Amino acid sequence: MSDLLDIQNLFPELVIGLGLALLFGNGFAWWKHRRGETPKGVEEAAYRPGRVRFLVAVGVLMTVWGAVTVFA
Repeated sequence: MSDLLDIQNLFPELVIGLGLALLFGNGFAWWKHRRGETPKGVEEAAYRPGRVRFLVAVGVLMTVWGAVTVFA
């Protein structure tokens, strides 16, 4: 149990979680946009492809960095 909640691994694990959230959240938005769906209840929803691609890239980098730190 102490290995799971090790304070030295806490920050990299949080970085992995945030990176995966960025990756999956923006990836899902990208996928929904490609299917032609818009968010319900939002008028004039603007899809910003540059921001989505940037945040997916940031999510990948954060996930990789956190995983290398934890598992190396």
